[in-house]
Amino acid sequence: MDSAAANTFIAAQKGEWPLAGRNFAALDGVRVKDVALPGGWTVRVQFNPARIVSSGAKVDAKAIAERPCFLCEANRPAEQRGIPVVDGRYELLVNPFPIFPRHLTIPDRTHTLQLIDGRMADMASLAMALDGYVVFYNGPRCGASAPDHMHFQAGNADFLTLPAALEDTELETVATGADGATLALSARLPLRCFVIDAGSAAAAAAMFGRLYAAMPVPEGQPEPMMNVLAYATPAGVRIVVIPRKRHRPSFYGTEGEGTMLLSPASVDLGGTFITPLERDFDALDAPTILRVLDELCLSDTEIRKIAADAAL
Repeated sequence: MDSAAANTFIAAQKGEWPLAGRNFAALDGVRVKDVALPGGWTVRVQFNPARIVSSGAKVDAKAIAERPCFLCEANRPAEQRGIPVVDGRYELLVNPFPIFPRHLTIPDRTHTLQLIDGRMADMASLAMALDGYVVFYNGPRCGASAPDHMHFQAGNADFLTLPAALEDTELETVATGADGATLALSARLPLRCFVIDAGSAAAAAAMFGRLYAAMPVPEGQPEPMMNVLAYATPAGVRIVVIPRKRHRPSFYGTEGEGTMLLSPASVDLGGTFITPLERDFDALDAPTILRVLDELCLSDTEIRKIAADAAL
């Protein structure tokens, strides 16, 4: 499966599946604004009412246990077709509630928990095959609306602003692999993240393994909290790892003064904040976005501790 085949598949599904067709068409009418942040990073804010399904999703254990898994084949709409990828271990699906003009969901074909450990080679392989897309992973408490079923998502890479910001900022290399893969730190952007550059999926997975082992696991959580982006580069693949410490901002909600229905995941932290409520779209500004980043992401001290441990 390459990007051209993925584009053709999305176009076919929009014609075959009325719900998907309507929601993709609605993207033409969404409101978008740009917000400038320190460090030369400009993020987009999108008012997208259809995404209230995800932003408002209940992801507690009781709610998950009481609903059928919408990523399992037996529970999907009849119109939703899938294409096997990565040696048949995953399926490529069109996301019927899109953010991107081209939006895919890529679930494991078995019902297994949303955990990234041992799957970075798969993610990097998908990113290299889907040139022009960004493949992303939301941790089980970092924006995943289906934390009970392992899945990636993908969308056209030019939709996010973080990749361009990383190109324009200075990266601080903290580790180098024997195969030439590098682990770097973005210290000048208001979003502190790790950047892995590698020439192959295996090399990317090996370097990610070092980083993963150095990241703290919050009490009661199955893995370090993170969002991950992966996309092809002329030299191979780039993996962007955004460590987290909190699921949602302290002002998450729909009632009360100052609340916002913001449940940031990879897309938001990748540079496009999604607001399903128009009032939140109008109110979201640079100070609020910086507050979100401060509440959800690790401090410079915490990030540098991880970097030091990963470099050993």
